[in-house]
Amino acid sequence: MFLHFNYWDELLDMQDVMGTDLKWAATLVARHLLAAADRYALQRLRTICESQLCEGISINTVATNYALAEQHHCFQLKSAYLKFISLPENLKAVMETDGFDYLKEGCPCLLSELLEYVVRLSEHSLASLGHGKELYVDGCDVMGDE
Repeated sequence: MFLHFNYWDELLDMQDVMGTDLKWAATLVARHLLAAADRYALQRLRTICESQLCEGISINTVATNYALAEQHHCFQLKSAYLKFISLPENLKAVMETDGFDYLKEGCPCLLSELLEYVVRLSEHSLASLGHGKELYVDGCDVMGDE
């Protein structure tokens, strides 16, 4: 696929190449092509791969792809992953994946960045509720008032 892109400036259809239309296969190839595009400074291929990875975000791949985006300095892709992971309906499911375990063990800085992002979102949500309102969770005043 990499050589085909270099000669023809286009990517082959994943279904034709792999004989399948499974999203995980396209994601896997896009991951490898992104690494090659970064290594050989092929900006157009890099953009195509980032687009495919952004379209194929899933619970099972987002954590490892988040690390990949950091490794290859794909800031817009990384931002999309942060937003996806931080959604309340996604966060718990992502935390149960092997990819999240990989972040904990191999990428503690990324895990910290993710936690900071979630905290900022929470603070923004609390602030948008209005000033002077008290919030109680399990009987505790989370605004610090007694």
